[in-house]
Amino acid sequence: MIPRRSRAARLAAALLIAPVLVAPMLATPAQAIIVFDPSNYAQNVLQAARALQQINQQITSLQNQSQMLMNQARNLASLPYSSLQQLQQSVSRTQQLLSQAQTIAYDVRSIDQAFQQKYGSVSLSATDAQLVADARSRWQTTVGGLQDAMRVQAGVVGNIDTNRAEMASLVTRSQAATGALQATQAGNQLLALQAQQLADLTAVVAANGRAQALHDAEQATAAEQGREQRRRFLTPGTGYQPGNAQMFYGRN
Repeated sequence: MIPRRSRAARLAAALLIAPVLVAPMLATPAQAIIVFDPSNYAQNVLQAARALQQINQQITSLQNQSQMLMNQARNLASLPYSSLQQLQQSVSRTQQLLSQAQTIAYDVRSIDQAFQQKYGSVSLSATDAQLVADARSRWQTTVGGLQDAMRVQAGVVGNIDTNRAEMASLVTRSQAATGALQATQAGNQLLALQAQQLADLTAVVAANGRAQALHDAEQATAAEQGREQRRRFLTPGTGYQPGNAQMFYGRN
């Protein structure tokens, strides 16, 4: 048997050690104890996922806005080409040819004045020599009108090659347009090219019409002059009057 004194000693030692073991547990504060809450963790994860989704949506929205701005910039980009100078040069060449019209220009006053002087009624008091000179002047005017018409025709034909090159360039740029504005500007320049071609066609028609009008006016005046000359030929005159004629000169 264990002596009573020994058991008493062991019991006393155990009582002394117990407060020492319990003291650290009582000294630790409650805030330092980490407690894991699964429900709270799940809510935090869900909130973080929703925040990330919102950020992704904002990024997608910004990308769409950026693409929209880029498309607007392309639609507003101006066409880096203009055929205006070439078209103006073609029109200027045609106008220059028209301004070089011989004798009778494309002017209302000059036309009225020329018709009063050359294509009006034949003067009954004009001499035969004057009638012949007037007829020759009208013939020269008609020939000049025909020459002017042919020069305008040649100038318009010369513009065809320039118009062909401009049309090919404009169509190519229209097909390669990056935006609506470039396509519209290319289309407008094509319309301007058509307007220039119509101007050339108008010039040709005007030159041909002028030449034909001069020819018809010459024929009408020639018919009137022919009637006057026939009248003079048929009008009885003084007839033949004899006079002295010396055929051979004598020697001194």
